[in-house]
Amino acid sequence: MQDATIAAAGRVLLAVLFLLSGLAKLAAPAATIGYIASAGVPFPLLGYVVALGVELGGSLLLLAGFHVRIAAATMAAFTIAAALAFHNNFADQNEMIHFLKNVALAGGLLQVVAFGAGPFSLDARRVRVA
Repeated sequence: MQDATIAAAGRVLLAVLFLLSGLAKLAAPAATIGYIASAGVPFPLLGYVVALGVELGGSLLLLAGFHVRIAAATMAAFTIAAALAFHNNFADQNEMIHFLKNVALAGGLLQVVAFGAGPFSLDARRVRVA
């Protein structure tokens, strides 16, 4: 049972970061869209909507342990894309740290893709019922 608790804790810790980031974007749409535009990302409004969907939707799926492999894969791809688009000035140590943080987060999410949600999840419950 210890592994199950650790897997659930890992999912929660990953999800909280994305949930809080999504809520911050939701609270300040104009600032977020402006930031996306300032990075030169095309269609900043679309980028904002995608970010909200991935961060809020993905984090809720991770928390519930529902369809976590798909959610985590989507979140990992989004996180790498965000790293490349927003934290690509490697001459700036702070940007390099943010880039590497995103890469590490993607690595954690890929662990969820590889090993699934664990026993304390809706995914595990669906498998037992089916």
